[in-house]
Amino acid sequence: MKDHIRTFIVDHLLSGKSISDDDDLLLSGLLDSMNVMRLVMHLETAFSVKVPPQDVVIENFTSVDTIAAYLGKRTTA
Repeated sequence: MKDHIRTFIVDHLLSGKSISDDDDLLLSGLLDSMNVMRLVMHLETAFSVKVPPQDVVIENFTSVDTIAAYLGKRTTA
């Protein structure tokens, strides 16, 4: 799951810029709000989950690690 998330972010949102799983994507400015929405739409399609608006918060989308943890909770719920 992490590989898929990281690959999408690098290839589609960061134009090939390398990141690690614990890099802060939001506070560092790597992702802006539009890219977060693109990421959410992709995650919903790729992992067949619905991400409610109230879940699109810094705590769930800080890094590849936190995104994967969030998706793990959503897919088992």
